Amino acid sequence: MSAPNIVQVSTITAKTAVTAVSTSATNIVANSAGSNTVVKINTLIISNVDGTNSANVTVDLYRNSTAYRIAYTVAVPADSTLVILDKSSGIYLEEGDTLRATASANSDLEAVCSYEIIG
Repeated sequence: MSAPNIVQVSTITAKTAVTAVSTSATNIVANSAGSNTVVKINTLIISNVDGTNSANVTVDLYRNSTAYRIAYTVAVPADSTLVILDKSSGIYLEEGDTLRATASANSDLEAVCSYEIIG
């Protein structure tokens, strides 16, 4: 596993990932093995698009077949938004890491993630 020296990078590419979150672990952003990059997660926002029911979200960093939880079964009330990560609490995904989310109900939660690919 290699990660670039982020002081001397040649590229920084800004991206935004969007996805519906299901009851199975849903990949939001993945940094593939051998990419020779590091991914800086700037923000992760979870929105509940169900007008009536609350739903829970679990967010994890998946590394070496192990899920390390960032947020665990946190309630997102109906018609509301929850900031899981922001610029001050952002994380880095090394090669082979994946940021994932799991919902307690299908079709209730959506994820929006701002990130940078640094290489």
